[in-house]
Amino acid sequence: MSPARAPSAGWAGTATAAPGLLAFTGAIGSAEPHAHAAVQVLLVLDGEVTLTDRHGHRRRTEAAIIPAGARHGLRAAPGAHGLLAYLDPAHPAGRAAGARIAAAGDADIVSTWQVAARPLVTAAVNSMITGPAALPGVLCSIGPATDTRGLPAVLSRALEAVPQLIDGPLPLSELAARIGVSADRLGHLFAEHLQLPFPAWRRWARLLHAIEAVRGGATLTEAAHGAGFTDSSHLTRVCHEMFGLAPSHLVHLVRPTA
Repeated sequence: MSPARAPSAGWAGTATAAPGLLAFTGAIGSAEPHAHAAVQVLLVLDGEVTLTDRHGHRRRTEAAIIPAGARHGLRAAPGAHGLLAYLDPAHPAGRAAGARIAAAGDADIVSTWQVAARPLVTAAVNSMITGPAALPGVLCSIGPATDTRGLPAVLSRALEAVPQLIDGPLPLSELAARIGVSADRLGHLFAEHLQLPFPAWRRWARLLHAIEAVRGGATLTEAAHGAGFTDSSHLTRVCHEMFGLAPSHLVHLVRPTA
């Protein structure tokens, strides 16, 4: 994908998407306080970036792993560049990142996010690779998930069924019935293994689906309807809640270029 230019907010770079992953490399802008249903990996390659947690603690940051559901704000000075990866909590890399946070301390505090990300700083210092090509090395530096057993079979089946149902209402009860388990049991598995309630994870899955549709040439309205959002305004609200950015910025970055 060729570099794309965001119309404002300081964001300008290259965005890539794959199952369970949305990654951005380039000039980093600012984002209002928000919380997303993904584990966020931040690596600052140049310039100054400050993170703020839900308690108001502020830290200048070289690298951070921010857990799913953690409210945070981002302020970037002009000239800041880096890499941001948004990982599905069900993805092996997302689970490994979540394990690092759990081992580092209080998951709500920005200093914990920095401690969890120390291997990323080492990987960046030891590597001359920058830009999108650096992403595999950064993800590898997070390490394997501590739980080598993988996700429970019931939860795995539920995740596999979501793409077939995502353009509809997708209530937890319907998904649970499809795989032959109670809604209470399935909801507990989402919270226990992905550290997210099902509705939050569903919003993340819908948003990734919409982004993939836009990458394929769909309009914002078409992508919204295909991902189960009521309309493009609904997609806009969710995008702003999860990324602190309007989709006009995010979508511009991931739209295919000629």
